[in-house]
Amino acid sequence: MNKIERYEIVVVGGGHAGCEAALAAARMGFETLMVTINKDDIARMPCNPAIGGLAKGQLVREVDALGGEMALNIDETGIQFRMLNRAKGPAVWSPRAQADKARYHERMVRVIMSEELLEVLEAEVVGIGVDSDRASGVIVRGGGRIEAQRVILALGTFPNGLMHIGEESFPGGREGEPPSCGLSDDLASLGIERGRLKTGTPARVERSSVDFSRCLEQPGDDDPSPFSFRTERIDQKQVSCYITHTNQATHDTIRSGLDRSPLYTGRISGVGPRYCPSIEDKVVRFPDRDRHQIFLEPEGIESEEIYINGLSTSLPRDVQEGMIRTVPGLEDARIVRYGYAIEYDFFPPRQIYPSLESRRIGGLYFAGQVNGTSGYEEAAAQGILAGINAGRSIKREKPILLGRAEGYAGVLVDDLVTKEIGEPYRMFTSSAEHRLLLRQDNADERLLKYAVRCRLLPKGQWERMIERRRRINRAAVRIGRERIGAADCNEILEGGGERPVQEPQSAARLLQRPRITIEMIATAMAGPLLELDRGERVALETRVKYEGYIKRQRRMADRLLRLDRMPIPEGFSYDIKALSTEAREKLERFRPVTLGQASRISGVRTSDLSIIMIFLDRMRRDGAPKGAEDARA
Repeated sequence: MNKIERYEIVVVGGGHAGCEAALAAARMGFETLMVTINKDDIARMPCNPAIGGLAKGQLVREVDALGGEMALNIDETGIQFRMLNRAKGPAVWSPRAQADKARYHERMVRVIMSEELLEVLEAEVVGIGVDSDRASGVIVRGGGRIEAQRVILALGTFPNGLMHIGEESFPGGREGEPPSCGLSDDLASLGIERGRLKTGTPARVERSSVDFSRCLEQPGDDDPSPFSFRTERIDQKQVSCYITHTNQATHDTIRSGLDRSPLYTGRISGVGPRYCPSIEDKVVRFPDRDRHQIFLEPEGIESEEIYINGLSTSLPRDVQEGMIRTVPGLEDARIVRYGYAIEYDFFPPRQIYPSLESRRIGGLYFAGQVNGTSGYEEAAAQGILAGINAGRSIKREKPILLGRAEGYAGVLVDDLVTKEIGEPYRMFTSSAEHRLLLRQDNADERLLKYAVRCRLLPKGQWERMIERRRRINRAAVRIGRERIGAADCNEILEGGGERPVQEPQSAARLLQRPRITIEMIATAMAGPLLELDRGERVALETRVKYEGYIKRQRRMADRLLRLDRMPIPEGFSYDIKALSTEAREKLERFRPVTLGQASRISGVRTSDLSIIMIFLDRMRRDGAPKGAEDARA
């Protein structure tokens, strides 16, 4: 490519972040180009062939509510669906689905190729065009230049990727693919700081060589819940996964190979995910554990490959073989692909605004693992927000900035820009202090307005959500008013193992009992309650059971929102003597854009916030940004 091409938005990378960013930009009406090294690797699943999971399932539903594609893609190509955490409260219920890896990729490629304003180019981007501190396009290997008004970097693990298997190390973005070295170096030359992280993957074994009779079968849900609010039902065939465990022989084999492990010989410098460690790391860190749980997960209906979830490793090949064959069910396993670790560059996200735009280079957006995150779902959430905000920036509209009480995606971005990323960031339900407000069943109520506003979903989708909310509200009023006779109450209570009552009770009062479900009281009622579908009944039950807690979290969220609505000017100086030394250093390092963000930076105390508020008030009264100069006196 020698001629200059022009697009409105260029997305670099075809992974889960790149797909959502490119689709969002094109669907908003912008001429968009996705640049990827290999079209055959668009939406690939190099690690676990699954979507969703604890907290991650909420992210997928939020991407869907924002108009993204991931939920629709897994609904159509999933081979096992499960709702996790059903034994706990609905605040932490999380959908998860095993994917048919090949079909997931194929469907996403079809969607991307059929998008009218989206083109795909096979090339390697080696540099960013910059004009007056703003991104003006990208430079591809061979000297070609592509001009663009906005550029989104969704590079995955490719920047200076280095793979490790035992004592072997070789360049690679993931198995079978070259790394991207020039672009990372170019960004560093532009003054963007970079760091080093690590991730890994387990071996895959041939399905026909596994003795599943020695493992515990784990089937999917009988009536699976779709991820997308636009999917009516899941009809495709489901398959089982299987559970097995390591044992002492496995651990002895691992220990025998530690002297050749790149993790323990100093050849890996990047920091790996603490909550998803390699098996050798688990054996070393938890020497008293006599076994670790392993999941055997098929990579597709027709695929012969079984993914050994929980056995991620970078041990030498011969040690991997010996280790795997000590696991019940895998004694005769034939390895199709060996596990490996990969180190890669990332760009600490304190260098971006909450819109995901670079602080140093205007018009340049970062999404996915380049921001230090791990997981397809975290990447997709960043991708769609980057695509939306890049488009809104071109139209000179304000970015979509989700609050921590609006979505897990808001928690994710806020954590990235206010916390040091020392290891790959993974979303957990515990990360969301308002998780009872951020349930998997109400993502559309929280975020659909943004999708409609950005024209990513039709207005009819909003109207259907409003009608759904009306049905739930009518049923909630009916439950609050309707009284059930003592005899009927006691029949319901007996079925739930609850103590009997002497007087009639409202249906709502019954439903607030821990072991009483919406289905138990439905038979004693008619009208609006029976008109609700399964998802609506779950939402109603959650509202009634947790009404007090939900109101409390909403009040707390409203108080925090007041801080998030107090902006801190771009050039505000924290050279204020009354601030603690740690607060000054952290505030200058992270440059929060609101007082709320400042409050969430480690080392910033309540007294520090009070001081900043005083000077912000003084600046507003004086009408000039000179408060920090007065503070130095």
